[in-house]
Amino acid sequence: MIMDTLRSIPSASEALNLLMVFMLTFGQSVYPMPVPTDIPMCTASEPAQYSLTFTGKWTQAAFPKQYPVYRPPAQWSNLVGVTHSSDYHMWQRNGFASNGVREFTEKGEAWTLMKEIEQAGEQIQSVYGIFSAAAVVGGTGQSNTVVEVFARHSYLSFIVRLVPSPDWFVGADSIDLCDGDHWKDNVSLELFPYDAGTDSGFTFSSPNFETIPQDKITQITSSLPSHPANSFFYPRLKHLPAIAKVTLTKVKKTNQIISLPVEPTQSNLLPTGNDIEDNLINTPLDCEVSQWSPWGLCKGKCGDSGVQHRTRYVLMHPANDGTACPLLEEERTCAPDNCL
Repeated sequence: MIMDTLRSIPSASEALNLLMVFMLTFGQSVYPMPVPTDIPMCTASEPAQYSLTFTGKWTQAAFPKQYPVYRPPAQWSNLVGVTHSSDYHMWQRNGFASNGVREFTEKGEAWTLMKEIEQAGEQIQSVYGIFSAAAVVGGTGQSNTVVEVFARHSYLSFIVRLVPSPDWFVGADSIDLCDGDHWKDNVSLELFPYDAGTDSGFTFSSPNFETIPQDKITQITSSLPSHPANSFFYPRLKHLPAIAKVTLTKVKKTNQIISLPVEPTQSNLLPTGNDIEDNLINTPLDCEVSQWSPWGLCKGKCGDSGVQHRTRYVLMHPANDGTACPLLEEERTCAPDNCL
């Protein structure tokens, strides 16, 4: 009955609103299979709930190169996540992105991704549920939700798209929230950008340019892709600063029974405390200039030395005490042209 309803949903935005319905469905209908024996088994006797907070740290000070300020400004998509066992992967570094991950990272459309997760739950029974958190309408901000995990599905994975971008995202692959017979109290991860390998654009606002053949998912660094046009290319840096952060905090139980809310708790707040301090990173951006133009005509009187000029222009103005721009015009002596 639920599947018939879902097939009639035409839009991705409406599909996102049904994420929690999927989660409850999986929790009721999927019976877990044993996971590989070479991976430590979680033996926690009771399920656990976690408060998940996604914090965007995409500031113009930390990432000044081509920082998107309009049409659209820097922001984050909805967070889409899943709780699962060790034999499932939503995405993997150095693996190929699925069609669902491709559509989500390129367009922000989550419908195919959710169908893939659902099919994994039906076929290999490794998925417990899907969860979501609201989009962050700015480079910085926070979004929150509540997640429930069980011993046989103690792993958590998620993905969030950078907007705008060709196919760039942040996320986590298989965070294990269990430690033997008990649940971890806190897990915190700094997040760095990844390239899904499906679009070959170099800049945040690049037009669609399909990658053929498809590349593997790779982490974007300050030197890779090694191209001056790349929006994350900062050759003076050894490492990019973290562009986002996720924190998972175990919800403490009281004498009252805690039940998972039907709708996730979501908010869109500015970072506070240490998160604000983290955003005070100032990444130096050196000036970038074009190649020199050809030398111009040699101007001067016949019999005397002439002068000719060449110019170049600024591709990227410096920021945060980066190297200043060099001279944009040069001249040299020459023999005047067309003298008789």
